[in-house]
Amino acid sequence: MVVPLSYFIERPFQNWTRDAQSLIGAIALHVDYSANVPRIRQRLEQAAKESKLWDGAVVNLQVTETHPRTIELRALVSARNAPQSWDLRCEIREKLVAFIRDEMPEALPRERNVLAPAHDDPDRIMRNVSAPRTAPEPAHH
Repeated sequence: MVVPLSYFIERPFQNWTRDAQSLIGAIALHVDYSANVPRIRQRLEQAAKESKLWDGAVVNLQVTETHPRTIELRALVSARNAPQSWDLRCEIREKLVAFIRDEMPEALPRERNVLAPAHDDPDRIMRNVSAPRTAPEPAHH
């Protein structure tokens, strides 16, 4: 197949044809500024070591962006091949989300949408909430 060089310059790509070297997968997470990044990094390292998919080469967590309400974390993990890299990224993402939810809920992004009934409208409307969370809001039926 012949592809113009401009195609690769203008579009990001990942070479999944190689299997002799490990592939590095990236996982992006948005968390509140109050997040304890070193603690999340420790959990990432533990989760990678527990996984059969991790090849033992790369595990890293960095703050890569700041946004008005959140910071963006990028976790890097390596696997032997493309299918294992995909599965490892999904596994690690799931474990990190559960860890943040269960062990440091204050680090969850604070802005969320809540469905609530309108006073004059029986249909539900969406409103934006940007307040600190203390307990789950009761469901309205």
